[in-house]
Amino acid sequence: MSAPLRRRTVLLAGGALAAGGSLLGGGTAPAAAGLAPEAAVDAEVARILDRIRPPRFPDRWYDVTRFGAVGDDTTDCTAAIRAAIEACHGAGGGHVVVPAGDYRTGAVHLLSGVDLHLEQGARLAFSQDPAAYLPVVATRYEGTECYNYSAFVYAYGQRDVAITGQGMLDGRADATHWWDWTGGPPPNEGPDKTLLIQMAAAGVPVEDRVFGAGHYLRPNLLQLNRCENVLLDGITVKDSPMWNIHPVLCRNVTIRGVTVDSPNGPNNDGIDPESCTDVLIEDCTISTGDDCVAFKSGKDADGRRVNVPARYAVVRNCVMADGNGGVTAGSETSGGVMDIFVRDCTMSSPHLERAIRIKSNPDRGGTIANIDVRRVSVGQAADSVVEIVLNYANVTTGAYPPDVHDITISRLTVASAPRALNLLGLADDPLRAIHLHQCRFDAITEPNVITNVEDLQLDQVWINGARVDN
Repeated sequence: MSAPLRRRTVLLAGGALAAGGSLLGGGTAPAAAGLAPEAAVDAEVARILDRIRPPRFPDRWYDVTRFGAVGDDTTDCTAAIRAAIEACHGAGGGHVVVPAGDYRTGAVHLLSGVDLHLEQGARLAFSQDPAAYLPVVATRYEGTECYNYSAFVYAYGQRDVAITGQGMLDGRADATHWWDWTGGPPPNEGPDKTLLIQMAAAGVPVEDRVFGAGHYLRPNLLQLNRCENVLLDGITVKDSPMWNIHPVLCRNVTIRGVTVDSPNGPNNDGIDPESCTDVLIEDCTISTGDDCVAFKSGKDADGRRVNVPARYAVVRNCVMADGNGGVTAGSETSGGVMDIFVRDCTMSSPHLERAIRIKSNPDRGGTIANIDVRRVSVGQAADSVVEIVLNYANVTTGAYPPDVHDITISRLTVASAPRALNLLGLADDPLRAIHLHQCRFDAITEPNVITNVEDLQLDQVWINGARVDN
């Protein structure tokens, strides 16, 4: 293994090293050394996919209009939808059907054995009144557990739950509902975020971390918490207060054919599997105001208390447009993010900042390892195509340095971006074993930034037509 790179090394956009620079700080490892054989990686992916089985539901159908729901975009259908879900669950499971129409509703809570099926033309239009999401429920807010407003669609500790069909979950968040809680004049979420982090650091029991009414922590559009056997199939989600789709501490999750149309809101991540095991995200189209797909595992003290990684996930055949990152890990990494496989995705937008992004800092900790990316096509990106940084939020010192290693990216192609690579380890916490294989970056206008990296391997990597192998 080569020595850590302890100084700033710049790779020029055209592919040459800056004068006096050494890409590996003196290392001479063969170009392909350390790359896992593709067959072995494929076998691991096959094992994960073999474990992921979407739930099945009995052939029982419960139309919400028979319970009093009216799709006139005026009638409050909260009670009718709840009654249909409870009847379906009580009968042993089946499908709760929302026919075409616009249904105003507050919080929808799923129960075991229930598939909430939104037919084409069906729209759940969620209330803009925070009181519609009370009483508070157990949740995770940006990686820290608490009690807060219910997610608009929520389940806790359920098995065999689904949301399917061609309909829409419309969060109806906008500049004067929910999004205005992120800043500007008080009241806003700032004091509550600080209080929650202080509570977690002090070891305040979760049941005593109660927010909701009178507070300003935004809920998710869809959160499935501690559930098993989850399916999201075909639906569109739109304009969430913050993270759109947020499975937390779930096992066996399938998200396929989902459209996330939420490019305008703050912290408006598309799909955030947090501390989940065995996850498949496929054939999705995502445009967000933040990261498109972000793997997370809790933040700081509370993430270390729960200590459950995001692990064993496959993202394939997805299209990413607007977003801070296409596929990302972090910034909440305290429980670890491992064994994530990305395949055959397309990413492009003048508002897509980065394609592959890993972000953490020495307060977050956690192991981020065995991330394997293949055959990603990037049309246009607005910043660095591949970014791995350990100074997230400008934090460079702390007691819990993350351990980031074994990141492999192969057959990545880029048509246009300012920078190919932004790799920032720390002097006492270098990135390790970052491997790029058969990648091509065109129309790059700025030099790479590579600092504090051990065992960086570039094999058949081209930047602006010049080969830059080491």
